[in-house]
Amino acid sequence: MRAMSLTIRPAQPADVPTLVDLIRALAEYEKLTHLFAVTPEKLQAQLFGPRPPAEVLMADILVDGRPRSVGYALFFTNFSTFLCQPGLYLEDLFVLPAHRGGGIGRALLTHLGGLAVQRGCGRFEWSVLDWNEPAIRFYEAMGATVLPDWRICRIAGEQLQRFAR
Repeated sequence: MRAMSLTIRPAQPADVPTLVDLIRALAEYEKLTHLFAVTPEKLQAQLFGPRPPAEVLMADILVDGRPRSVGYALFFTNFSTFLCQPGLYLEDLFVLPAHRGGGIGRALLTHLGGLAVQRGCGRFEWSVLDWNEPAIRFYEAMGATVLPDWRICRIAGEQLQRFAR
């Protein structure tokens, strides 16, 4: 990949349509489009409403002299009772396939690591699908430990509604 001008910046409300497209591309890559329920209106309300539960970094490169968003990282603050410190949890890291291998994903992760340190976080964590060997190798090469003994538990949708009753 030839040299590029990369900018990592916080998402703005005008990024919502592009972000919806990037999230859709992630759902396609992970073969999870059957779970895709993102609309611009819902995303706008969640990211830029009165109490946003998550933040997004956009990765922009110059294409024909104009910035183009080719990746994103969506993250939020969690908390470790054992460390008694906040943590940063990365929900999504995605770079369009045509732009992979040029350091964009690495730059997003490094930026988030710096943000975690700046915010006094004790941990920076994320999950990876067990079949996604390229991502696992990438994360390990970045210095991450893939924890073999932890599994995610999830209740969602109608199951969550029943569970709450």
